[in-house]
Amino acid sequence: MPFNRPIPESKRPAKLTNGFTALVEAEKLLQIAFVLPSAVVIGWLAGAGVGYLLHQKWIEIAGVVFGSVSGVFYVVQTAIAAEKASRSGYTSRNGSGKGSTKNP
Repeated sequence: MPFNRPIPESKRPAKLTNGFTALVEAEKLLQIAFVLPSAVVIGWLAGAGVGYLLHQKWIEIAGVVFGSVSGVFYVVQTAIAAEKASRSGYTSRNGSGKGSTKNP
């Protein structure tokens, strides 16, 4: 009779043990909310300054667009990193029944 190894139990993510850890997680989420408006304002001010020096009005609009795009890029990047961090406590399975020790 063949021997079948049991499937190992997956590790559960650690629960928040104290209030400080909860504050750190909340700060990461608040960072996402403040980055996009800040990037737009910084792009607008930089575009307005360069536009004033070069006597071109369209550079101000280009600064707003550049700030918007860079802010959205950073927000998406931060959200993906936060999602990966929240899943890091789980082990993935590779379909062979052995389980993988690599994080997704």
